[in-house]
Amino acid sequence: MSASVRLPRELFLDRVTGPPYIREDIVRERGDRVNMDNSLDISARVDRYRRVFGQASPDLLARAPGRINLIGEHTDYHDGLVLPIAMSSSLYVLAGGRGQNDLTVHSTAIGETVDFSAQDPGGPDDYTDLPDWSRYVRGVAALLRHNGIALRGGWLLIDSDIPVGGGVSSSAALEIGSALALLALSVASMDPVTLALLARQAEHEYAGSPCGIMDQFICLLGKADHALLLDCRSQAFRHVPLPHEQVELIVMDTGVRHAIGGGEYALRQQQGLDGLTILQASDPGIGALRDVSLERLFAHQQRMDAVIFRRCRHVISEIQRTDEAATALKAGDWAAFGRLMNASHASLRDDYEVSCAELDELVELAVQTPGVYGARMTGGGFGGCAIAMARKNTLPALRQTVTEKYDKRYANTAAVYTTQADFGANVYPLRKVQ
Repeated sequence: MSASVRLPRELFLDRVTGPPYIREDIVRERGDRVNMDNSLDISARVDRYRRVFGQASPDLLARAPGRINLIGEHTDYHDGLVLPIAMSSSLYVLAGGRGQNDLTVHSTAIGETVDFSAQDPGGPDDYTDLPDWSRYVRGVAALLRHNGIALRGGWLLIDSDIPVGGGVSSSAALEIGSALALLALSVASMDPVTLALLARQAEHEYAGSPCGIMDQFICLLGKADHALLLDCRSQAFRHVPLPHEQVELIVMDTGVRHAIGGGEYALRQQQGLDGLTILQASDPGIGALRDVSLERLFAHQQRMDAVIFRRCRHVISEIQRTDEAATALKAGDWAAFGRLMNASHASLRDDYEVSCAELDELVELAVQTPGVYGARMTGGGFGGCAIAMARKNTLPALRQTVTEKYDKRYANTAAVYTTQADFGANVYPLRKVQ
């Protein structure tokens, strides 16, 4: 794609109105919510950029949201269905151009800075000794160059309020935020689906994490007050209304951290593929577990190891639950949706075995709280967050229950807060403030 093509309108809005740095025009043009309080905290981030780099104000800010998967866990890499939302918590990349071809990237969370060439970011084997977080940025840069984007040099400051390792896709936000900042600095463009696939490739090849496509897609294609029903085989998607006035989404963060680049995540994928191989022996037309019914799986149960069978049962039943959940969401049947969430967590706990004691405790406390329709772990598992769907104003009661029962039992204090379906990634041109 030509580097002279402008960024798509939905990813780059070139008019600056309202108070410095605040994009009121997005509310008018797209119907999206932009928090006009201190949630973006752009002025403070600009000051931090100046202190770190000793430069004038940045040219732009790229925002990439985290995600909550409402249902459809560990199905994306089996060509299944997923139903995530873009959440309010986001990662921000402040970027400014420079005359030379060097890129300097600083992470405020880690307190580290890396430098590399915009023209030759290097290959996956060049990154073994680099900080983990920088592999995502350099991987995206390398693949943009490989796809013909003439990257320009610049300074990038990365700041985020997405919990790292919390199962809410901080890695995809880092990839997408960095990519949009690099594209904007280079006056280049890439359509959202192509960019999502490129970011996933960067995570596979440069970070060593065999993720599916869900996280990058929702990060780019999220819509306020809507979930995204994504078919991970065809990449077809549609937005399903999820009005925040009618229902409350409550995040419960265990404080237990995980790394999906670890062996357990990859092992679950391989176990599913092992089951698929057994099924394909009797029907070569099966392309993925998505093509298998529960009835057919049970017919082959005796040919499978018990663990392999359970892994396959989770994937197949979860795809079915996700389809039913999208129907319930469209109908506003919160009770039905909640029951499917509960069943999803039980399957993740018992069949896929990716939960942990802390997640199980929070889910159990949530479903026992009046007003909660359902709850489940979200993300890759082994820690991170759970999500509950509840009637409005349920948060205080659930937070009190967690404080009284969970926090006294476990070393990590749980953070309990509401989120809502927010809009996807954007680039904000910034006014120069001297």
